[in-house]
Amino acid sequence: MLKLKIVSPERIVFTGEVESVKVPGTQGNFEILNDHAPIISSLQKGIVEYGAEQLDIQGGFVLVQKNEVSICVEISE
Repeated sequence: MLKLKIVSPERIVFTGEVESVKVPGTQGNFEILNDHAPIISSLQKGIVEYGAEQLDIQGGFVLVQKNEVSICVEISE
């Protein structure tokens, strides 16, 4: 399981455990699974998918290290 935290400038969007996270990287979409290599990536406008949830974003950043995923995003309204 991955520990996921999604934050925006306005609020904490989600904190919890998920099996995978799909994000819209600026070089293309990618999926983060358990034991993913450490990475920092910028995100473009698109959809973040985690569990059964989806979040429409304008952009942001993702940090992955030791099965912990931190995502800082600007949310589409």
